[in-house]
Amino acid sequence: MKGFLTFASEAEIVALWGAACIAVALVALIMERRRSKRTSIDNVGWVPWTGLFLTFAVLGGALLVVSIPAVIRG
Repeated sequence: MKGFLTFASEAEIVALWGAACIAVALVALIMERRRSKRTSIDNVGWVPWTGLFLTFAVLGGALLVVSIPAVIRG
């Protein structure tokens, strides 16, 4: 992995960051679904999962859209 990152272009690194943001967004989506299906209505969480999901999904999507043409070209 170290050798890959050494020779990776900037577009590939941006694509990796975009994929990581999408992964974090999916985790936030799962946690929001888990919170909405809780049995005890009094246990309200303090983490804004919906806001985190939207932030990371938009950021990850933007990073992927910017980097995909350069990654395809090589």
